[in-house]
Amino acid sequence: MNTGKIVVVDDEKIVTSAFKTLLKVEGFSDAHFFNNPVDAIDFLKNNQPDLVISDFIMPQMNGLEFLTEVKKMYPEVSRILLTGYADKENAIRAINEVGLYRYIEKPWNNDDLIINIKNGIERSYLLSELRKKISELEVAKGELEKYSHNLEQLVEERTKDLRQSNAKLEGIVNYCADGIIIIDEDGIIEQVNPACENLIGLVEKKLVKTSIDDYLFSEKTFISKELHKLEDNELLLRNFYIKNPLSSLETPVEINFARINPDDEFKRFVGVVRDVTEQKKADKLRDDFIATLTHDLRTPLLAAIQTLKFFLEGALGELDEKQKHLLATMQKSNEDLLGLVNALLEVYKYDAEKLTLAKTNFPVFPLVEQIYNELLPLAESKNIEFIIDCDNKNMIINADRSEIRRVICNLCGNAINYTQEGGKVIITLKKESKDLIFSVSDNGSGIPPEDIPNMFQRFSQGTSKKRSTGTGLGLYLSRQIIESHGGKIWLESTLNKGSEFSFLLTDVVCEKDLKEGSLV
Repeated sequence: MNTGKIVVVDDEKIVTSAFKTLLKVEGFSDAHFFNNPVDAIDFLKNNQPDLVISDFIMPQMNGLEFLTEVKKMYPEVSRILLTGYADKENAIRAINEVGLYRYIEKPWNNDDLIINIKNGIERSYLLSELRKKISELEVAKGELEKYSHNLEQLVEERTKDLRQSNAKLEGIVNYCADGIIIIDEDGIIEQVNPACENLIGLVEKKLVKTSIDDYLFSEKTFISKELHKLEDNELLLRNFYIKNPLSSLETPVEINFARINPDDEFKRFVGVVRDVTEQKKADKLRDDFIATLTHDLRTPLLAAIQTLKFFLEGALGELDEKQKHLLATMQKSNEDLLGLVNALLEVYKYDAEKLTLAKTNFPVFPLVEQIYNELLPLAESKNIEFIIDCDNKNMIINADRSEIRRVICNLCGNAINYTQEGGKVIITLKKESKDLIFSVSDNGSGIPPEDIPNMFQRFSQGTSKKRSTGTGLGLYLSRQIIESHGGKIWLESTLNKGSEFSFLLTDVVCEKDLKEGSLV
């Protein structure tokens, strides 16, 4: 029977039920399940766990907030975050703040999950044992001072314990499959384990007193610069590579750094270096599979939509009203599904950097005016005052017209959809030097400050107060499009006053505007 107290928190009962069945089958008898993080915190106040597993997105308190509270109560306890594939980037970015043991993507592999659970419990146990050893050494110091007449005997006993602890620690370091490296605050290497020697391709004697930046690198930054940001929390670095100076082979790695001596002025850090070559291959294979599958769905969907159009247009015979209603519903559902498939394809192309922008010179005001006219009936149906404010109707920009249209349609459509009856939506188009600034503002209910950072993430489902029924890809794709143009997109919102979505395209306005009257 497996030992260790496990706490699982997920707002979806089907997930906690799956965990309960899996853990029972694997022999974990002391497991506790909660669908509300607040209830879990009440339980933890009187029950120390060995492992805590939490979902990422929960309505009352998200997984990062919950695991932060757990860390305050039990710093040594291993914490695992469950996250969907779409939230992975956001989860990784926040790991440094919380100091998680692992994150696991949904849907998980049961074998990998059980291994992580067992390793997490073992890690909690080792940290607890290490804390006990430290406490014992402190007690030993007091005993040495109090019982000076028995000094030699006490020293011998404690030295024996210390040797045993050091022997265990040395065994863990030397036989660990991941590379372990110790460096100072300037990135100078002090010690490495055999696994790290194998990754770099040099023995410890050659590596000591050299800079870690000579072997580990990233396209964006140096490790020595990142270390200056690290105080007491852990630091996870992704998209780094180890370069073997002998073979010039570059190996993708993830590095987790922690400060060894937080109370000393001279900073020293221990890093765990993990080879993620296979993980990178698996991620690429999965992305390519998703892209291929999504692409292959378009053909049968288009065929189904066209067939339904034939029926509705009467090409195959007259239909009664009930038949027309059912077929129209089927057509709308297929068109919605096709829209999702197309959005997923676009997201994949931007994420994989496989989409090339087709930039041309075009007048931007007629494009905005066309979108305005398309959305005006929707605004009028809700009695919304819909306005365009443009200071230069003749300006021409250089950009991908279809992609910019996608962004403007999405922002304006959202503004109308989320504005109450009788509200007001204003589209603003401004030229500043050679820069274009587009904004759409509304006087709706606004967005809570804590939700604003998540609005441009993949599959963002509205706010914590109101969930969207859309795909959650519109704003994420808009951000990708604007950033691929070298621009910036942002949101400003005040509760009960409204929101304003804006984007900036720099150096896109052409020097020569259209002549008055030449707009088409």
